[in-house]
Amino acid sequence: MREFKEFKLSGEILEALKMLGYNKPSKVQQKVLPLALNEEDIIVKSQTGSGKTAAFGIPLCEKVELEERSPQALILTPTRELALQVKEEISNIGRLKRIRAAAVFGKQPMDAQARELRQRVHIVVGTPGRTFDHIEKGNLDTNKIKYLVIDEADKMLNMGFIDQVEVIIKKLSANRVTMLFSATIDDKIEELCRRYMANPQKVEMNPERMTTERIEQVYYEVDENEKFRLLNDTIYTERPNSCIIFCSTKETVDNVVHKMKNKNYSCEKLHGGMEQKDRLDIMQRFKRGEFQFLVATDLAARGIHIENITHVINYDTPVETDSYVHRIGRTGRAGTKGKALTFVSPKEVRLLNEIEEYIGYKIARGKFPTEEEVEEGKKLFKDKSKTKPKLKSDKSARLSKDITKLHINAGKKKKIRPGDIVGAVTSIEGISADDVGIIDVQPNFTYVDILNKKGGKVLKELQNVSIKGKKVKVERAEK
Repeated sequence: MREFKEFKLSGEILEALKMLGYNKPSKVQQKVLPLALNEEDIIVKSQTGSGKTAAFGIPLCEKVELEERSPQALILTPTRELALQVKEEISNIGRLKRIRAAAVFGKQPMDAQARELRQRVHIVVGTPGRTFDHIEKGNLDTNKIKYLVIDEADKMLNMGFIDQVEVIIKKLSANRVTMLFSATIDDKIEELCRRYMANPQKVEMNPERMTTERIEQVYYEVDENEKFRLLNDTIYTERPNSCIIFCSTKETVDNVVHKMKNKNYSCEKLHGGMEQKDRLDIMQRFKRGEFQFLVATDLAARGIHIENITHVINYDTPVETDSYVHRIGRTGRAGTKGKALTFVSPKEVRLLNEIEEYIGYKIARGKFPTEEEVEEGKKLFKDKSKTKPKLKSDKSARLSKDITKLHINAGKKKKIRPGDIVGAVTSIEGISADDVGIIDVQPNFTYVDILNKKGGKVLKELQNVSIKGKKVKVERAEK
C-alpha cells in the first residue's frame, strides 16, 4: 500500500498526517499498519529512523474510543526523552480526532502526573518504573487497556527494565493486543514474546541495507590525546550543517564542550547529569536548529527524531555494539543521506572489531585531512558561520496553524466541566462541536483547542459569553 488512504483511516487522521508532512507510508508502516489495524499481536525488528512510532501511533489513534474516560493504550519506552517524543508524535497524529496522550516518567512530580491521569486520557506513554508506580498507587486504571506497545525492547533489556515490563504486563488484561518493537531480538525478548503474546506476526526489516544505503561510514585510528585535534580538523573539512558528537561519559562531554566553546563553536551538551528541564530545553533548541553541534552521551542515541542531522561523530567508540547502530541512526533519516565518523583509539580497536562483526560488514578507514584541506575548510567554515542559521519549523507547526489554544480562567474549583465549555463555544453562531478540540480542565483554569481556523472568532465571541452563569476571562494560551 503506497498511500495512507488505502488503509481506510478516518478523515481526521488522514488530514493530520497530511498536515504533518507524512506523504507516503514508510516500509515498516506498510507492513505494520494492516496487522495493527486488524488487532494482531506483532513483533517488529526494525532499526531506528524507520518510522516505527507512527507505525503503532496511527493504528492506536484510529482504534481508541473517544468517549471512553480510562486509558485504552499503554506504550512503554526505556527513556524519558523517548516517552516525550512518542507522546508528542501521537498527540499530533490524533489531534484532530481529539485524542489525549499523557507521558509519565521519573524526575517529575508524581502528583502532577496523577492529576493528568484523572482526566480523560486515551493513550499513556511511560517509562516502566514510573508507570508501575502509578499503577500501584491507583492513579493509572488498567482495566480498559486494550493495546500494549513495548518500544525499544532491546534497550529495556540493556537497562535492566525487562523485569519491570513483565510485572506491568501481568497487571493488564490478557485480552489485549501487544506490539513489540526492537532493533535486535535476543533470547530473553523471544521468551517474553512467547509468554505474553498470542500467535504474533513477525515483521523484519533489513537493517544492513537500511543503514549502508543512507549513511556513509568511516573510522579513524587516532591516539586518545589527539581526538580533539582530529575533531577540529574534520569539522573544518566536513562542515556539517547539524551534527551530534557522541562521547562515552558525561565527563568527556563536559570536556569536549568546554574546548569547543573556547573555539567559538555553536554547541551545547546533553547528558544524564543535567536537570530534566534543561535536557528538554536543549533538545527543543537543537530541533529548531538554534545551534550546530550537540555533544552527548548515549542518552541522545535513542528517542531523538530530528530532521536533517547531516553528521554523527563518535568521539568515543561505543562500548555496546547496538549503540553504534542507534547512534549513527540519528543521521540519514526520512530518505536523506548522512555521514558517520568514528574515532578509534588503540584501546578501542577491539570495540570496532566487535561492531563490524555485529553489523556484518567492514567500515571504511578514513584518511586524515591534510593541512591544506584543513586551512581551506577553515575559511569556508568561518564564512558559513557568519550567516545566521535558518531555524527549522516544527513539523506540527502546520497542524497548529489551523488550531488555536485558548486559556479560560476557570476550572474544576469553579465546577467547570468539559461539557460546559462545549456548550458555551457551540452557542456561538457558526460554531459546532466539530470545531472544538481537546479540552483540558485544570483546578484553576482550562485549555481548549479550537479547530478549523475558527479560534479568532471564538476568542472574540467568548468575551461576551458566560460559562455556568459566571463571567470568565478568555485569552490565547501562551505557547
